[in-house]
Amino acid sequence: MNSDRDTGFGTKAIHAGQSPDPSTGAIMTPVYMTSTYVQEEPAVTKGYDYSRSGNPTRTALEGNLAGLEGGKHGLGFASGMAAITCVMNLLKSGDHVIAGNDLYGGTYRLLKTVYEKFGVESTLIDMTDLSQLDAAFRPNTKLVMLETPTNPLLRCCDLEAVAAASKQRGALTMADNTFATPYLQRPLELGCDVVIHSTTKYLGGHSDVVGGATICNDDELQHQLMHFQNSCGGTPGPMDSFLTLRGTKTLHVRMDRHCDNAERVVEHLAGHEKVERVIYPGLADHAQHEIAARQMKRFGGMVSVELKASLEQARKMMSSFEVFSLAESLGGVESLVDHPASMTHASIPAEERRAVGLQDGLIRLSVGIEDADDLIADLDEAIARAID
Repeated sequence: MNSDRDTGFGTKAIHAGQSPDPSTGAIMTPVYMTSTYVQEEPAVTKGYDYSRSGNPTRTALEGNLAGLEGGKHGLGFASGMAAITCVMNLLKSGDHVIAGNDLYGGTYRLLKTVYEKFGVESTLIDMTDLSQLDAAFRPNTKLVMLETPTNPLLRCCDLEAVAAASKQRGALTMADNTFATPYLQRPLELGCDVVIHSTTKYLGGHSDVVGGATICNDDELQHQLMHFQNSCGGTPGPMDSFLTLRGTKTLHVRMDRHCDNAERVVEHLAGHEKVERVIYPGLADHAQHEIAARQMKRFGGMVSVELKASLEQARKMMSSFEVFSLAESLGGVESLVDHPASMTHASIPAEERRAVGLQDGLIRLSVGIEDADDLIADLDEAIARAID
C-alpha cells in the first residue's frame, strides 16, 4: 500500500507494509525461507545479505506494525522480552530507569536480575500517581517504562502527561501497548518515544506464534535500535513473521469481539454474590476510568477478578473450567484464566506483589471471542464448583 492518502485502521491492518509479490502476483507475502542472499558483487545486494539483519517477510511485518501504530519505523523481535531488551540496550552503567510497580513479571525480572548487575538502577512507582513520577526522577534517569493498562491490575496511566514529564527531563518514554493494541490506543500520538508489543498476544491473536516489536518515529532512535536488533540477534524467523502478519489482518475485527465479550462478562460478575471486586477500565468506579476513556477507543479484553474465596478455593476454581483454559499468556481467540501470583508474576517477591495490590486470590481473565453466553455459564459453574 503506497498511497499517501490516509486510510482507516482496517485497511491498514490488511495492507500496510505489504504489496503483491512482484514475481508471481501472490497476494500474501511469501515466506522467505533463506539464511543468506546471493550478491551481484561484493557488498552489492538487492537490499538483503543475511536474514538476521533483514528478511523480506519480516520487513513486511515491520511495515505493517508501524502502520498500525501510526509510527514511522517498526522492528520485529523473537519475543516481547527481546523487544524490551533492545530498548534497555540503549542504556549504560550508571543510568537510571523509572518503571511501574505492577509491571509484567518478566520485565521486572529483566530489570532486577539482568540490568541491575550491569549498573543500571531502577525505581518502581505507581505510574498513575504523577507526584510519585516527579519525585522519582534523577539527573541520570534515561528511561521511563510504562504499561497501560497494567498487567494484571489494569491500572491506566496518563500517557500524555507521563511522556511530557519525561521529555522535560530528557528521558525516553517506552510504552508497552500489548494489552490495548494499536486498535484501542496509540501511545506515539500521545507523545511517547517508543512503543513495544508482545506480538504473541492480540497482534498474533491465535496462540501459535511468539514475537515482539518496537515502533518509533525518530530516525536516530530507530538507527540505534536497529544496531542492537542486529548485534544481539533476537529476531523472528520468516514463518513467525508470516503468522503474525496473518494475525494482524483481523486485529480490528477480533478486538471488537474481545471487547464485546469482556463487557458482558464484567457486567455479570460485577453483580455476582461470590465476587469481591471486578477490575476493568470500562467500569465507572475504576480509579482511572476517565483517563482510559480519554486515551482508549474501548477498554479491551482483559478482566481481573477478586473472589470471596480462599487461595485454595481460587486455585480449585481455575482448574474447574470447561471453556476457559488455565494457561499463561493472553490475547488469543481462546478464553484463558491465569493466577498471576503463581504464574505470570511469580518472579516478583510475594511481599512486593501484595504491597501494590496484587493479592494471592486475584485471577486474570483473557476473554476470548467465543459466544459470551457460554463464557458466562462457564464462569458461574466454575465458581459454584469451587466456592461453597
